Amino acid sequence: MNSAPALSAFAALFLSLVFAFPAHAQERTAHFNMCGRDRHTCVVDGDTIWLDGMNLRLESYDTPEPYNDICGGRAEVELANRASRRLLDLLNNNAFTVQTSGTDRYGRVLATIKIGGRDVGDILISEGLARRWPNGREFWC
Repeated sequence: MNSAPALSAFAALFLSLVFAFPAHAQERTAHFNMCGRDRHTCVVDGDTIWLDGMNLRLESYDTPEPYNDICGGRAEVELANRASRRLLDLLNNNAFTVQTSGTDRYGRVLATIKIGGRDVGDILISEGLARRWPNGREFWC
């Protein structure tokens, strides 16, 4: 089996990430919607977004899942929706920076987004919409 095409594809992806989101990123703005069929620049949930066609998993925090209700009732889904809407509000109303650090097991780009130098995860945690990841308690159950 020839691994050259896979290696070339990986190299192209890596280089596109390096140039799309440099380590010392400039502040930028974008208009986000909640994700639907179009996944170019949108919020999937409170810790996952698409930005310029790239799927980003925001690091260091976790929010409830809007499509799982493992806790029973609707508490997890309702909190997930609040976290998603708050992230949407933060991104649409503030300039932000993006710093990437690799990919996760699902192929999403791992990233940190900061607004005014503050990690959006820290903002969501302080507002009771997220938990620290890893090792944070799933307080919504």
